[in-house]
Amino acid sequence: MSEAQTLTVEVTAIEQITPLIKHFKLAPIAGGSMPAFSGGSHIVVVMKGASRVHRNPYSLLSPPNELGGYEIGVRRMEESRGGSHFMHDEVRVGSLLEIAHPVNLFNLDKIARKHVMIAGGIGITPFMAMLEDLREGPVPYELHYSVRSPEHAAFLSRLNERQAGRFRMYYDSDNRFIDFDGLLSNQPLGTHVYVCGPAGLITRVIDSAQGWGWPDSHIHWEQFSAPPVGDAFDVFLARSKITVHVPPDQSLMESIEAQGVEVPYLCRGGVCGFCQTKVLELDGELIHNDHFLSDAEKARRNTIMPCVSRARCKTLVLDL
Repeated sequence: MSEAQTLTVEVTAIEQITPLIKHFKLAPIAGGSMPAFSGGSHIVVVMKGASRVHRNPYSLLSPPNELGGYEIGVRRMEESRGGSHFMHDEVRVGSLLEIAHPVNLFNLDKIARKHVMIAGGIGITPFMAMLEDLREGPVPYELHYSVRSPEHAAFLSRLNERQAGRFRMYYDSDNRFIDFDGLLSNQPLGTHVYVCGPAGLITRVIDSAQGWGWPDSHIHWEQFSAPPVGDAFDVFLARSKITVHVPPDQSLMESIEAQGVEVPYLCRGGVCGFCQTKVLELDGELIHNDHFLSDAEKARRNTIMPCVSRARCKTLVLDL
């Protein structure tokens, strides 16, 4: 993905819908329609700050059949390296942003006989568009939505309006929790389960589904990772013949991009594998933070996802 492939959009509305989540509406500056997308799609938002550029993925939550604009929800992350704070603190109605074209890495399975969706917190966002895709169709579906307390239930009014009877709420504050085993042990053959939210929620759903004999092809999840901070290090790009310094609070991909070298990407969250880069030389340790490589692939120490992973090393040479 390059900057030439982005679209310029205007922020037309902003609403604080929970203490931590803001709802943004985006529209094309020249009018007309936005590119088509399906439920589960995300965009990458390019945020040009005073000292650095942030590129963060956000799920599209607007109805896929309404292409006059896009909607995204952004949770303010206390451990943010700056992207979510930029969206919450710097972006105003009328602001212009660059966005990448939609990509879907979390799509609904077309041959499923039933869909069970499980959301935690901000993980509700990809399901909002999925629900619209399913609303008029013949395949049964249900949503189970868990939040810490009622005030943190984003988009609840829209769910009540458009999905009445199709979803259940669970509030930690009321000791109402999802019974994963009860839910996943008694579903009809051909059911697919989808989960998005905190890492712990995703792990519990996967473990429960696998424990009840669900095939891996029927278990779907999405978890974009924010690049974590770490030790500073240097990397040599063999094809570009330049050395890049990676500071503690900047990702390997961001540091390479800042030197004018493009790295291909689709998600920037360690999910898609599109940015996988060959490691030509390493004296030290790779810190893998992606959800794409297997444990065996990570152990080989010959590839890295620069969007979220980094290194603790004396020498690192990449095929870029």
